[in-house]
Amino acid sequence: MTQITNHMPTEELQRLDAAHHIHPFTNGDELTAKGARIITRAKGVTLTDSEGNEILDAMAGLWCVNLGYGREELAEVAARQMKELPYYNTFFQTTHVPVIALSERLAQLAPGDLNHVFYAGSGSEANDTNIRVVRTYWAEKGKPEKTVIISRHNAYHGSTVAASALGGMSGMHAQSGMIPDIHHIDQPNWWAEGESASPEDFGLERAQQLEKAILELGEDRVAAFIAEPVQGAGGVIIPPETYWPEIQRICDKYEILLIADEVICGFGRTGSWFGCQTLGIKPDIMTIAKGLSSGYAPIAASILNDEVAAVISGCEFNHGYTYSGHPVSAAVALENLRILDEEGIVERAGSETAPYLKEQFESLGDHPMVGDVRIVGLMGSFALTPDKSTRAKFASEAGTVGFMCRERCFANNLIMRHVGDRMVISPPLIITKDEIDTLIARARKALDEAYEEVKAAGLWKAAN
Repeated sequence: MTQITNHMPTEELQRLDAAHHIHPFTNGDELTAKGARIITRAKGVTLTDSEGNEILDAMAGLWCVNLGYGREELAEVAARQMKELPYYNTFFQTTHVPVIALSERLAQLAPGDLNHVFYAGSGSEANDTNIRVVRTYWAEKGKPEKTVIISRHNAYHGSTVAASALGGMSGMHAQSGMIPDIHHIDQPNWWAEGESASPEDFGLERAQQLEKAILELGEDRVAAFIAEPVQGAGGVIIPPETYWPEIQRICDKYEILLIADEVICGFGRTGSWFGCQTLGIKPDIMTIAKGLSSGYAPIAASILNDEVAAVISGCEFNHGYTYSGHPVSAAVALENLRILDEEGIVERAGSETAPYLKEQFESLGDHPMVGDVRIVGLMGSFALTPDKSTRAKFASEAGTVGFMCRERCFANNLIMRHVGDRMVISPPLIITKDEIDTLIARARKALDEAYEEVKAAGLWKAAN
């Protein structure tokens, strides 16, 4: 058996990594010069690197380790399944026990009549699936011209060519181009874009852009609207309370399919099992991944309501992946859901942990560099600003100050993410109050150090 605990020196590991490993969303030359951080093990909410540093992971990996690290039950289930049936596909009118059991459990957990599951290996793949589901659905209903899917600027729906087109990240569009019939409206980011409007009026205006787009594009051409209940990778953008009820009204009025991308928000992240429950959304299709297995095994899915599934089932749906419903991933996901449920982790996160985290996290708003502080459940963010009274942006290139703050977080053994000049957290749901106190103390120290660095660098300036 390969031994990974006793490893080569950090510098040698970094050299090998730079020589052969291409990292996602990374400038390879810059990383080679700096050297990658080597994570060697993890337990609970704590990572250990190759130098022995113990780091509080306030991002749950990549928004996904809801259950925390080191749950032996998941490893045991994976090993048992590998011995019994390590792989078989679900093509050719064939299935297996783990995917049957997981599908039944997801139908029980998902709200409303979301009862039918199509599996993928990642959220990106699941959102690719959704494009074909939506367009096939309308074609089978005799409306093949309904192909347009409306999304939002600064949305994140994955990084495949189709999924990144569905999302609203301009940098990704610049590298991969677009696919036809994807349209974007503005995001409901009041802090950055609301100007003098009240949050309530701003939320309505942004939602009503959907209706305007439907009318401009043609009701007979618009197939669906896709959105994250809370924009995750966009900076934990929590929309004003007026936003989602108006979106729901418009989707219902024009009979367009509503897709809730729950890849980040699902499985307890917002304090409920799903973000659509927290925000009062009734989707026709729901995208899930990440927390489905707490990141222990790659798995994702599209959950369809009864109507959409009935139409899709009436034709040969020419779509699928080699690893759709992989038996090991399905078994791990099922065990993950069992633990979340039987140990009351989702309920406790919503009723106990989230309120405490909210109180402590919002206390950072008194820092001179912190403006808008937003949090729902166990995902939150705050804006970095040189003038919180005017919601000013920094004069420096967006993300410059955020990166400096992120580096000070790492230096203080805390993983927070920066999205532009917003700092983001999304800790494992099992985080304790004492660990929350540690998170906040380290965040405040990092902020103090970043504040001094920003001033020393002459960057404490507002944009004109």
